[in-house]
Amino acid sequence: MTQIPPLQKNDTVAIVSTARKISFDEIRPAIELLKFWNLNVKIGKSIGLENHQFAGTDEERTSDLQTMLDDPEIKAIWCARGGYGTVRIIDRLGFSNFKKKPKWIIGYSDVTVLHSQLNLLGFESLHAQMAHQIDQKSEATRTTLKNILFGKPVSYEIPFSEMNKFGHVEGEFVGGNLSVLYSLLRSPSAISTRNKVLFLEDLDEYLYHIDRMLQNLKRNGVFKNLNGLIIGGMSDMNDNQIPFGKTAEEIIWESVKEYDFPVCFGFPAGHVYDNQALVFGRKISMEITLEKTMVNYLE
Repeated sequence: MTQIPPLQKNDTVAIVSTARKISFDEIRPAIELLKFWNLNVKIGKSIGLENHQFAGTDEERTSDLQTMLDDPEIKAIWCARGGYGTVRIIDRLGFSNFKKKPKWIIGYSDVTVLHSQLNLLGFESLHAQMAHQIDQKSEATRTTLKNILFGKPVSYEIPFSEMNKFGHVEGEFVGGNLSVLYSLLRSPSAISTRNKVLFLEDLDEYLYHIDRMLQNLKRNGVFKNLNGLIIGGMSDMNDNQIPFGKTAEEIIWESVKEYDFPVCFGFPAGHVYDNQALVFGRKISMEITLEKTMVNYLE
């Protein structure tokens, strides 16, 4: 897996929106943060565009992201907002210039489409808070993002959860938003999970949808040769008038309990206040004990 060069002082970070529309004012705190980190900022043409719920048409969002992918002076691309829309442009993008001069792609949720595509191409990517609302998240959200971007070491210590499954494993870190990964199954952007550690998070889904997606992943062999599973935020879940009868975490546990890989619940990443940054494509070690879970990068 190709690692992305760390940022240096005065490098340029581009901000684009591959999905939902967003205004310049909504990313102002992110611009100020990047400048505080002694980085330059280039605002994409998709910022401020509107096409119904999208940040411009598919063609406009594709053109904006493609320009930033191709620009050798851009050292990182920070996606402004999630929502929905990245999958509509993924097959229009070319990565030939990116392969020559790889750069960090930053975001989560709907940006899982880009994380998956980059993983298949053999490049790391950064699962982290969007530019939107970066000022409203925890200090660790910003610190882990900065440290990874600038090549400083990052590790994670997660409190014990009664649902955890103990063990020590190593493997390449992959994953993202459950709903997006589910939607990518059997497509050209579907990742392989064989001998890897999978991260999952989601937001605002009905509990029976969570079960349906987990059953689909299971039937497609996603868990069959997995080394380990990490569950982040399962936030603001919905239920029907007749309750499903289980939480999202209990649904996940029931779906994977037959496998012998370790499972960590409650990881601080996803649609949560403490949305810590993760490097997808890099090898990690995970040790789950009665006291805590430790996750460290090995490369």
